[in-house]
Amino acid sequence: MGGEKALEYWSVWYPKAAATGILFARGRLDATRSLLVHAAPPVITVEVSDPDGRRLAFAQDLPQTQESPMCILRRTGASVTREDLWLDDTYLGLPVLFPGGEVGILTGWLHAEDRREWRWQAEFYNRLG
Repeated sequence: MGGEKALEYWSVWYPKAAATGILFARGRLDATRSLLVHAAPPVITVEVSDPDGRRLAFAQDLPQTQESPMCILRRTGASVTREDLWLDDTYLGLPVLFPGGEVGILTGWLHAEDRREWRWQAEFYNRLG
């Protein structure tokens, strides 16, 4: 199933909790420019690093842009932006970071027109070593 790919660590912090903030999720995934995040806090700080711990990108105190179950983080150079959104088929195939750090691939998404309910699917794959 797959050869060696460049890996990154995406760490998402909730900076307004506790005395110095709490880690919301830290996921290890193939290098990407776009990452969906499920149930992100209203304000987040994001750090992208390589497996050796070198910082690749960073953004502090990114506010929620609308009420939605998903946001997308986009990395451009050393910066990261956040956009909260309601997904459509154009986002299928993107990685999704869950609270705690598990990462899956978005395989399906539906929501009601009034946005009061939604259904979505993700696929998970891991390899030891």
